[in-house]
Amino acid sequence: MESSVQTISSPVYKRKDWRVWWRLTRPHTLTAAFVPVTLGTVLAMSNGTTIHITLFLMMMIASILIQIATNLFNEYYDYKRGLDHAESVGIGGGIVRDGLQPKTIMKLAFSLYGVSLLIGIYICMNSSWWLAAVGLGCMAVGYLYTGGPKPIAYTPFGELASGLMMGMIIVLISFFIQTGTVTVASILIATPIMILVGSINLSNNIRDLDGDKENGRRTLAILLGKKNAVIFLASMFTLSYIWVFALVAFGIISPWIMLVVLSIPKAVTAIKGFMKHTAPLQMMPAMKATSQTNTFFGLLLSFGIFIGHFI
Repeated sequence: MESSVQTISSPVYKRKDWRVWWRLTRPHTLTAAFVPVTLGTVLAMSNGTTIHITLFLMMMIASILIQIATNLFNEYYDYKRGLDHAESVGIGGGIVRDGLQPKTIMKLAFSLYGVSLLIGIYICMNSSWWLAAVGLGCMAVGYLYTGGPKPIAYTPFGELASGLMMGMIIVLISFFIQTGTVTVASILIATPIMILVGSINLSNNIRDLDGDKENGRRTLAILLGKKNAVIFLASMFTLSYIWVFALVAFGIISPWIMLVVLSIPKAVTAIKGFMKHTAPLQMMPAMKATSQTNTFFGLLLSFGIFIGHFI
């Protein structure tokens, strides 16, 4: 979930160049799809469940496709509303840089949703049909993030929506399809991932703050101002690590999850980058470091749970 109106020169690719399509996926956002699925599945394994590999793979594919489709909706609607142009920072650029037709972007997005829906039917057939409502809710939020008359991206609730749907809910669905239940422990362990997925969204909005303000958005970063938004981002990082320490202190999960501390340098890099720079291009490494924090934190958390299960 990302948008931008800032400017920087970009290379021009041929329309059929694979790099055009790769940029359209906005790969740095895909961590918000594969990390929660991995965590939910490892949690199920630690719960003594024999993992259904096909369900795991189907859930992973569906989550990634929904995230890509959300990015495509973002690209389409930001273009339609005049936010994106050929020099914009942080966008896929298939429409404004590479000449792809907007309708092509929308058809691709809905096609990915269609494939995800078919995968969802398979998942429901092998778990519970109650998941259909939850999955459709996630897909609706993905569309309404930038689509519809009142896009979520234009409000202060973008971080909450992305964190809840792509963080918490995806972890719990991944856990549920393997175990047939949702536990208090699974919710508690999913919480820091929810926070960090929301942080990815916040980092995008910090970078895009000035341009978003000019275009009438009311994001959390705009309401807080850049300095306070960076402080809030730092507090979200801090809370995620404190939360893990608390999980260990209360005996909820194995101390091996303390491996997440190895991801702290990425969080520090992100905060330093946002504090030091003001231009959108200069803040790109900080935004990347925020995504990497979620990736490393989530994978280390999963690895720690996995090790703790066998030791």
